[in-house]
Amino acid sequence: MAQPRLLAPAELQNALHDGREIALLDVREDGEFGEDHLLFATPLPYSRLELGIAPLVPRKSARVVLCDDGASGVAQRAAVRLAALGYTDLAVLDGGTRGWRAAGYALFKGVNVPSKLFGELVEHAYDTPRISAQDLVKMREAGEDFVLFDGRPVHEHHKMTIPGSTCCPNAELPYRVASMVKSPKTKIIVNCAGRTRSILGAQTLINFGVPNPVYALENGTQGWYLADLPLEYGSPRQYPEIVDPATLAAQQQAAQALMVRFNLRSVPAAEVEAWFKQPDRTTYLCDVRTPEEFAAGSIPGAQHAPGGQLIQATDQWVGVRNARIVLIDGGENIRAPVVASWLQQLGCEVYVLEGGVKAPLAGVPAATPPLPELPVISVAELKSLLDTKDCTVVDVGPSMGYRKAHIPGSSWSIRPRVAKDVRGAQTPVVLVADDAAVARLAATDLRETGIIDVRLLDGGMSAWSKAGNPTASSPETPADRECIDYLFFVHDRHAGNREAMKQYLAWETGLMAQLSEQDKSVFRLPQH
Repeated sequence: MAQPRLLAPAELQNALHDGREIALLDVREDGEFGEDHLLFATPLPYSRLELGIAPLVPRKSARVVLCDDGASGVAQRAAVRLAALGYTDLAVLDGGTRGWRAAGYALFKGVNVPSKLFGELVEHAYDTPRISAQDLVKMREAGEDFVLFDGRPVHEHHKMTIPGSTCCPNAELPYRVASMVKSPKTKIIVNCAGRTRSILGAQTLINFGVPNPVYALENGTQGWYLADLPLEYGSPRQYPEIVDPATLAAQQQAAQALMVRFNLRSVPAAEVEAWFKQPDRTTYLCDVRTPEEFAAGSIPGAQHAPGGQLIQATDQWVGVRNARIVLIDGGENIRAPVVASWLQQLGCEVYVLEGGVKAPLAGVPAATPPLPELPVISVAELKSLLDTKDCTVVDVGPSMGYRKAHIPGSSWSIRPRVAKDVRGAQTPVVLVADDAAVARLAATDLRETGIIDVRLLDGGMSAWSKAGNPTASSPETPADRECIDYLFFVHDRHAGNREAMKQYLAWETGLMAQLSEQDKSVFRLPQH
């Protein structure tokens, strides 16, 4: 293809606010993206580009702008890949993030920033009640009547939580709270790992009209840990699978009131089918139910986007701004309206599917990413080649996984750099990754530089270890600066790093100060 069109920073800023559909994709790796990026950029690492593009940008004629740091050239390379897949309206941000900053626009650190910012704006707009870790300890010591709900997904709750909490993800709270809390006098406290889901979980119940006193636990598990209080690990407590049917009528009435309050609309299946056929609009279908419900069956082409997480990390599922989002629940018409009420305030065009998962909607088939064929090599064959030093082994899995355990003699690389790292290497080049699709994409770049004999270790590191072969560890290799797929300050807070926790909480509370008035206008929250 010809060189993609360059878009000046001022042109992009205008495009982000012109009301038309646009996908702004930052194609750097996760660690690079997390260090500095545009507010409304969606992360889509080049190492997984073809795997992630169809769910994020399902319409190939959509306006797409690609972004990198302005020096690596990875945005131009991504444009070539997307053009080959049939995307027709491609541009590259001129100068990347460096050009954006030089033009006087803000860059943001971290991940899921629009949603994190939204949580801070919600607390400010609604004056969401909150209590501190010390307040909660005093309530326990006084024997007060309260329940503590962890608004995160089950796996996060299981990893670590506040002692005594019960897992009930935010979107499930309005649906299940009446089955768990019988007295309107019982205080309800919602926690997460930090701030956003605590705030949104508590305010969700308040907006829903729950009669109980409701509070967000300030700073979640991190605030608890920083107060030198013990966390609980491996908690099995979670929401009841069966909802008390006697509670449904009142809950449905409360959900309908939310629909009216936020001017939301239910849409029939026939209308959504017509939307899917429109060549100039993008429509997302998101199933907001629990993982177990989704696994039991959904509408073809629906993405599983658990409701609380869809609000917390919208850019994980929706790559096109100003697109339509259609939400599916179990047909009870409670969870989808609750999630829709928040997405509408986030600035999204959102609808609730009439009948939920039971609607007569044919849906759309899920796209299959085109992956190159790659010959496989067995563990025994690789061991033989290593013994005679007749190959080059490159681990293209996560950098932190390589540090922990890798095949002795292998090196670590990642798709944006693999062709440069392997230049002049002994062939065959054997790629190692537990996700074979990632290795196949890396092989595409290698082959284009003339390295034809590229193979894939069958079964990856898992197969190597299972066969009883030795592994090596290298806690300092690759060096931190080379681990472009890993954002240290976000992940280290989960490993008990107190400074990382403090840095993360300061980052969350400082987000509003970076927000311009034009960008703030995207959100549709009540005036304080």
